[in-house]
Amino acid sequence: MGQFDRITLDPHMMGGKACIRGMRVTVGMIVGQIGAGHSVEEILSSYPYLDREDVMQALRYAAWLAEEREIMLATA
Repeated sequence: MGQFDRITLDPHMMGGKACIRGMRVTVGMIVGQIGAGHSVEEILSSYPYLDREDVMQALRYAAWLAEEREIMLATA
């Protein structure tokens, strides 16, 4: 996990979810904001204590996690 130096995991913070630099901002929150159609610039405006690399690393971390597991999806 060395390439994710901005991602912190603390069982006593945010239920152990992956956070950005020890803050109460989770990777899931950032990914959710992108998924809802918000731009990186909008996220940075809403959370001025984050920087672009925080957001980009959160997205890379989420992508890395998605590659680690296969999840069976229901087909229609």
